[in-house]
Amino acid sequence: MIQMSDQPGFDDEGGLATDTAKPKLKRPPLYKVLLMNDDYTPMDFVVHVLEVFFAMGPEQATQVMLAVHTKGMGVCGIFPKDIAETKAAQVVQYAKEHQHPLMAEVEPTEDDD
Repeated sequence: MIQMSDQPGFDDEGGLATDTAKPKLKRPPLYKVLLMNDDYTPMDFVVHVLEVFFAMGPEQATQVMLAVHTKGMGVCGIFPKDIAETKAAQVVQYAKEHQHPLMAEVEPTEDDD
């Protein structure tokens, strides 16, 4: 005679055996916040924006500002999509309030699968 415990999926008491599987969590895709170069926004304003909105120290903010100035754009930070979009919008709004045409854009990182 076949016992229930010999059948796959049943425990020794005759009930169904259940294994609790931990859900596999995946990190959210990340996005870069980029500052775009223009001919009108002062360099010290860009440094200020990087310090205020991206918590950079003066040296790092200056390095990113120089990348924006010489390469046409610079990466300010990498965040989940909603945070990146919020930071970019905050930067653009802050620049407008101070009458500067500074633009920030968001794009996916290359390593997103």
